[in-house]
Amino acid sequence: MGRRGPEPTPGIVVVDKPQGWTSHDVVARVRRLARTSRVGHAGTLDPMATGVLVVGIGRATRLLTYIVGHDKGYDATIRLGQATLTDDAEGEVTAAADASAVTDAAIAAAVADLTGDIMQRPSAVSAIKVDGKRSYARVRGGEDVELPARPVTVSRFDVLDVRRDDAVVDVDVRVDVSSGTYVRALARDLGDALGVGGHLTALRRTRVGGIGLDMARTLDDLAAVVDAGEELPRVDLATAASSTLPVLDVTDAQATALGHGQLVEAPGLTGPTVALAPGPRAIAVVEPKGDRARPVVVFAPAGAQ
Repeated sequence: MGRRGPEPTPGIVVVDKPQGWTSHDVVARVRRLARTSRVGHAGTLDPMATGVLVVGIGRATRLLTYIVGHDKGYDATIRLGQATLTDDAEGEVTAAADASAVTDAAIAAAVADLTGDIMQRPSAVSAIKVDGKRSYARVRGGEDVELPARPVTVSRFDVLDVRRDDAVVDVDVRVDVSSGTYVRALARDLGDALGVGGHLTALRRTRVGGIGLDMARTLDDLAAVVDAGEELPRVDLATAASSTLPVLDVTDAQATALGHGQLVEAPGLTGPTVALAPGPRAIAVVEPKGDRARPVVVFAPAGAQ
């Protein structure tokens, strides 16, 4: 077997995804800019959506599993008065009703009912597999698919503005949701609760956990840096990991032990934690085993530079 190329500098690139691009499109572009195939992303965004897409490079791809499980923040626009096949603006309108009589008070009450710990039926046009086949593929093949409801948490559902235009009402909202929550399903359910149907017309992800738009750059900005002869800018692994997980400070000796896959003393751990050595350097994601920390993902194997 041939040797792999040199290990790329690990880190994350926080991309402000443009509308019309798939998440895979963004990964392909970052691969070219970073000149490595060792690139992955955390938390798919639909093509119509914009905003925070976290892309990992090199060993930082091992962090993506922990990033994707975080809660997420979105700004969105929900159109009341029209239901669509996909619960967003990319699908054909399947039903329409006059929403002009829906009051602000009724909207607020329906929003309140969709806030907190709720049972949500995912959008049928989603990547969830049904008998081994993606749900969206079944729907686009003409099948009727209704996925079972599952528990999600909507910790914030704020109405920012209500705009009325004849028979439709556009509602700008800001939401914070647990991983696995579909904002377009919230739009659908809000419209259903008000008896007029609803779908999502705009979606912008503002954060994934502690990684927000303030850390994001457009693909054009990133390309300009690379075109100027500089390395693709990225958030270093230690910063990315500590914004994602609790931190365990370790000594250089403990870092070496973790790099060998050994356990180190660390009483009080309660879950996945990033071990940071002086520098700081991200050494590993560790989990508690009794009063010790057991490495489950090693970023800096012993002997690696």
